[in-house]
Amino acid sequence: MSNSLVMEVMQAAAGVAIKIGAPILGISLLIGLVIAVFQAATQIHEQTLTFVPKLLITAILLIALGPWMIEVMSDFTYYVFDLMLKVY
Repeated sequence: MSNSLVMEVMQAAAGVAIKIGAPILGISLLIGLVIAVFQAATQIHEQTLTFVPKLLITAILLIALGPWMIEVMSDFTYYVFDLMLKVY
């Protein structure tokens, strides 16, 4: 297995990780920002006020985007196994 092939697989793995993680992290960041502004405006500094909405939104996103995430991961798995069959 050549160095360029290993780097290609690592680049594809990083792309898949970003593609899967970015929607959840982005929405969680946005919800956190909205709640932080709300807390600053009302001077309510309750820890559960930030945790519970993020948890609920993340759970809803995982349920909604779960099939797409599985498809992306299975495509990457097929890609890696296809490369292994071509190399060996």
